[in-house]
Amino acid sequence: MFDLPALEDAAALVHAAFPPTPQHAWPLLAARTGAEVWVKHENHTPTGAFKVRGGVTYMRALTRDRPHVRGVISATRGNHGQSLAWAGARAGVPVTIVVPHGNSTEKNAAMRAQGATLVEHGEDFDAARVEAARLAQRDGLEFAPSFAPELVLGVATYALELFRGAPPLDALYVPIGLGSGICGCILARDLLGLPIEVIGVQSTEAPAYALSVAMGRVVTTPSANTLADGMATRIPDPDALAIIRDGAARIVTVDDALVAEAIRAYWQDTHNLAEGAGAAPLAALMTERDAMAGRRVGLVLCGGNIDLALFRRWVLADA
Repeated sequence: MFDLPALEDAAALVHAAFPPTPQHAWPLLAARTGAEVWVKHENHTPTGAFKVRGGVTYMRALTRDRPHVRGVISATRGNHGQSLAWAGARAGVPVTIVVPHGNSTEKNAAMRAQGATLVEHGEDFDAARVEAARLAQRDGLEFAPSFAPELVLGVATYALELFRGAPPLDALYVPIGLGSGICGCILARDLLGLPIEVIGVQSTEAPAYALSVAMGRVVTTPSANTLADGMATRIPDPDALAIIRDGAARIVTVDDALVAEAIRAYWQDTHNLAEGAGAAPLAALMTERDAMAGRRVGLVLCGGNIDLALFRRWVLADA
């Protein structure tokens, strides 16, 4: 998909837009999990999530290849849309985002504040994605998928930072939505020739990639009813599945109750706020505590964009 010079060039582009995010070893997380835990803090980007990196590289490629593009349209549960809105504003490209009904009100507000036009359609991400593709054809807009080489190139820059900034890792847990994050980690690891286990994490309520890897083909699910909206996808991308199938050690599934426990753990142990997908890697490590005891483990805290109302209703319900 790309080579190491291209990845380093992408990192320079991203760092011209905002500085590298930190990776920290947290002693209380180590005590909780029995492992030496290094957290990659993608909740510290300008949009509060990792996907803004892909937005930067995507917009560079788009404006280079189609300098007179009328605008971009895409579908999202929030972080991909914020990424495109933020990068589109910097590049002077109008952005329209289709979100499902009932989407995060605070993520919707953030996308509007960054200049995006929002359209509500459908009951989940995949229905919104179909509508975005239809509107792209109707209105002559560029459809921006949630998984594409230029997006993966951008998000892989956080893996490059982590692998070069932390001590050598034994394993890395990465949440899976549509797959750009874990694919970026796998590709960056392979380019650097590192012997790191990359472990995917999905919700028990949205396990399409876990099922697909087990079956050796694309398997869709009828629903994705998880409160961790960054993992709420039903239909795997075939290209992402191929990379995950070949490069991930395994996929761990976690339920919403365990994710809520991990969000609380992040707050108590590091005073960082994680959204559901951002806490899922910690939840997975907690389920594999015995197997990971004494090992050096990376966790991708991919974002911190969780609505206050949801935080109160879900995360604090059993606190």
